Amino acid sequence: MAKRNIIVIGASTGGVEAFQQLIDRLPDHLDAAIFIVWHMAPTLRGVLPQLLSKFTTIPIAHAYNHEPLQTNRIYVAPPDHHMLVENGTIRITHGPKENRFRPAIDPLFRSAACAYGNRVIGVVLSGALDDGSAGLWTIKHHGGLALVQDPQEAHVAAMPENAIRLVAVDYILPVAELAAKLVQLAGQDVSDFPQISMEEDEKTKTEIRIAADETAQGLTIMEHGQSSRYACPECHGVLTQIREGSLSRFRCHTGHAYSSDTLLATITEKIEENLYGALRGVDESIVLLNQLGDQLAETNQPRQAAIYFQKAQEAYLRGEHIRQAIRTHEPLSLEKLTHPDTDVILNNLH
Repeated sequence: MAKRNIIVIGASTGGVEAFQQLIDRLPDHLDAAIFIVWHMAPTLRGVLPQLLSKFTTIPIAHAYNHEPLQTNRIYVAPPDHHMLVENGTIRITHGPKENRFRPAIDPLFRSAACAYGNRVIGVVLSGALDDGSAGLWTIKHHGGLALVQDPQEAHVAAMPENAIRLVAVDYILPVAELAAKLVQLAGQDVSDFPQISMEEDEKTKTEIRIAADETAQGLTIMEHGQSSRYACPECHGVLTQIREGSLSRFRCHTGHAYSSDTLLATITEKIEENLYGALRGVDESIVLLNQLGDQLAETNQPRQAAIYFQKAQEAYLRGEHIRQAIRTHEPLSLEKLTHPDTDVILNNLH
């Protein structure tokens, strides 16, 4: 009988502290392979294995492509690369970003679920937005277990809270108790894989191939969802909406993927960028109109110069409206909408 011995862990903001606390409480030998994804900037040096090795004697390092999978090992996704789990090996790829990150949590979770089914334990720790929820849903759908850090303990509660809201989570525990629960669960016997529909299986495999940098696979993603009215914030391709239970997420044909929360946050951030772009254009037009007006005045054409100066003044007033829109613009996310600043709302109403 197969053993439950694949543990996948994801975190974002506040994750390093959570990883340290979790790893510190694991025994020196654990009959499981542990995979860690931490959302980080692509330029950040890969220091996580060195940091975590101070808290455990379990061998820990960045995974490398086609590395054989072993138990009693901790594998860390290297910077700017996805880490995927296959049967017996690890894939390190430079596939499209998911939820604006590479490495991303969901590709790891999704690939582990597809390869090892109910042998997988997924863990979501501290982080913003709803990253990890889609991958955790896939783990549960394939018969695995879902564990989540207690949001009240997490440095940033949004990722745990959204996982609890969107996935039938098995355990919600503080990090210290999560470690004990992993020790209890690791190595347990599991039954055969649950039956997965052919359509669901093919969708999951398609998304894994996209993360594996087989981006042409993205051309078939529309078969697994419905075209939305939204454009991909990164490449401007049409986004396909994918539904999984109460989850709704989006992917474009080039492979970029977004949860609903990440898409909302990205769209509202882009609004500010576009407003600044419009303001730049208005300011440039003011400078050029005044310059041309000065030239006309110098050549004794006061009537024409006055027209240019008038247009510059009108442009200045339009620019002030844009500046006001920038000042009042609010980037949005599900976290902000579900945990609003009441004082700010009341002030805006007044």
